[in-house]
Order: sequence, then C-alpha cells, then structure tokens
Amino acid sequence: MQRIALIEDDAIVRQATSQWLQLAGFDVTAFEVGQDALNAVEQGDFQTIITDVRLPDIDGVELLGRFKCLVPEVPVILITGHGDVDMAVKALQQGAYDFIEKPFDPERLSQTVSEAVDKHQSGQDRISRQSYLDNLKGIEQVLIGRSKVMCELREQIQKVASIDTNVIIYGETGCGKELVASCLHEFSQRKPHPFVPLNCGAIPENLFESELFGHEAGAFTGAAKRRIGKLEFADKGTVFLDEIESMPLSMQVKVLRTLQDNIVERVGGNQQQNVDLRVVSASKSDLLNHPDFRQDLFYRLNVAQLHLPPLSEREDDALILFEHFTQEANSETRIASEADRYALLSYAWPGNVRELRNVAIRFALDESLTVGDILACRPNSVTESTTAGIPLAVQVQSFERKVIHDALVRYQGRINDVMQDLDLPRRTLNQKMVRYALNRSDYVDS
Repeated sequence: MQRIALIEDDAIVRQATSQWLQLAGFDVTAFEVGQDALNAVEQGDFQTIITDVRLPDIDGVELLGRFKCLVPEVPVILITGHGDVDMAVKALQQGAYDFIEKPFDPERLSQTVSEAVDKHQSGQDRISRQSYLDNLKGIEQVLIGRSKVMCELREQIQKVASIDTNVIIYGETGCGKELVASCLHEFSQRKPHPFVPLNCGAIPENLFESELFGHEAGAFTGAAKRRIGKLEFADKGTVFLDEIESMPLSMQVKVLRTLQDNIVERVGGNQQQNVDLRVVSASKSDLLNHPDFRQDLFYRLNVAQLHLPPLSEREDDALILFEHFTQEANSETRIASEADRYALLSYAWPGNVRELRNVAIRFALDESLTVGDILACRPNSVTESTTAGIPLAVQVQSFERKVIHDALVRYQGRINDVMQDLDLPRRTLNQKMVRYALNRSDYVDS
C-alpha cells in the first residue's frame, strides 16, 4: 500500500480527507502542522505529500521547498484556497506536482494522488534502471537486461564458453545472436585468437567456397593472388556462421569434412591446412527439421544449444535497453515520459533489440517526437500493435505534449503567444508544462 503524508490544520477537513484517501486504497498519515510532517518525512518512506498552503507554523510554499531538499523525488500536491492560486502557480514552477482548489472534489483528489504515486514509482524505477546501467560489468556490459530469462542466459553462456565445443544459437532476427557468439568467444580460452563472423545468407553462392576456404592465385578468373579463407583465418579461434540454414548444400558437405578432419583446402590448391576451430552457428529456424540442411552436419554442430528470448518475453528489459541506447546516442539524454514508457512496454517489437535501438536513437535525436510517434511510422503490418491496449488517456497525453512542444518551438518560448495560439489560461498551460517536463528556457532563442 502506498504511503501518503497529509498536512492540514483544519481537523474536520483533515479527518474527512484521510478517510476518503484510505477508502481509495492509500495508507495515510495525517499531520496538523508542517514541522511534524517534515520530521516524519525525513524518517519515513512516503510516495506522495499533500499539504495545505495556509498552515499555522510554516507557509506551504516554504514547506514545499524544504520537502524538495529532503525528498526531491517525492511529488508534493498543494491544497489552496481561492485567493492562493497565484501562489500555487509559482509553486508549480518551483517543483510542486499539482494544486487543488478548495472546496475540492474528492474523486479529483484521489485521481491526482494516484497519478502522483505512479510518477513517484516511475521515478524510482528509473533510478533503479540507471543504477543498474551505471554498474554494468563483465558479460552484462554486452548482454544487458535484468529479466529472469536474461540472467539465466548469461549464466548458460558462461558455462558453455568454458567448454570448448560447438554451439548452435537459436533466436529471432534482431535478438543479438552475434553478441552471444562474441561472448562465447570472449569468455573462452580462445579469446587471444580471432573471432570471425560470417553471414551465410549474405554471400553469393558462387563465392561461398572461396569465402570459407580461400583460394590460390589463378584458381579462377579474377583470383590474382592467394587469399586466406575465413575458416583458415579463424585457426585457434572461433568462427561464427550466422543464418547457417542459408548455406548451400554443396558447401555443407565441405564444412562437415573440415569439422571432422580439422583441415581446409583452398580452391585451386592441393595442400591441406590444419585448423583448430570452434564453430558457433546461428539460425532462426529448426535446423534438425530444415529440408535443406544436412542432418550429419547438424549433429556435428549441435553439441550445445542456446535459445535467445525475443524482446517481448523479457519483462521490462525494453526500458533498460531504451535508456542505454538513448544515452549512447545523446549525452544529454531525453527522459521518456509515462506515455513513452507505456508505448515501449506495450509494443510487440517484431524486430527485437535491433528495432528498439533504432527507435531509441531517433527519440534521442529528435525532441519533437514521442515513442508513440516513432512507432506509428513503423510498417503497416505492425502499426496496429502500436496503440493496441494503450489507454486513451496515455495516447492523449502523448499528443498533448507534442502540441505544446510544437507551439513553444514556434514562438521560441514566448508564453503569451503560446497561450493565445492554444487558447489556454496561463495556469492550465503552466500545469501542463510542469507535467510534461517542458521548460520555457529550452525554447528561448539565445
């Protein structure tokens, strides 16, 4: 249950408000004076603070400032009389979450408190994610994520890496199969020697043999000099065969012989070269039941298997990875809004981590775009999943933030012009700018 601190000197209002919030599911601790609340907040763990502006011992705005020093991450909601609205607007500019005028609708208070609690939790979650990113080490620096499946995968990789054997990696496109293969090499005894990646689906069939095995000078038209093939170059190291299901059948026989006899023979040559290889293969389809893949080669490669989970099965790893990629793209990282985070968690990510990285980079480079805007530009085949299941309120917030942002850009931060253009009272515009973390100073043309 979320803990709420309520400061109200009127006993009747204090009791009624406490009871209403308790019925709404909050754990309320009520105080008559500001100093008692300060002492309790300093000692306790509160998710939101509600305070009247007029208190017998401390002015509400001063109290706000002291709370912001003590617990800057905790939202503060002000309750004001009609004559205190100008003061409350100033308080918003100083960091208050929101203000509610007396007499207030209890339903509105509950809704505002619920939103403030969610904001606090989101902030705490972000701090936790940032702490995780700041303390990455070892294999976590390459394979980032706190989900259970990723923790288990990293353990499996480190175990398999220590065993000098061939491995098949299964996973959807964009899951990071090459990163996993690289980790298998980096955490093995073969680390001092080459790691050689090769995408079997990207090599023309007529060049495949030369690419893998190399060739002697004059072996075919255009072979002006000897060339060492990928398998020979990877001697004592690791060769990574991505999309191995695309390997031509004629090459599968020759690769099988290399694995059985530990030898390669260059095209156009007669001399056999001894090689010591670890082969890591990757596929997005079941090789054993693939109609164009030799079973004898499969059994030679399939000593160990690793299965990469799609991003959609990795809990909140999308948020961690998104923040990691935005930080890589922009040192002054944009902070994702609640609507952005919801869109990230709701999207199906058919392109997995690769697609997420592209979205994060675009988000970091263009401050006028929300995550929802970017996802809406995805191909039509996945557009339906962009907003499916996302509450209308969240979609409206995303749109509203963009409209205000565009107006601020258009008028270079001139608030009066923005108010007139959008037909908004100053108080409403100030509230929305605070809610969406839009600062006038960011738009003033210097």
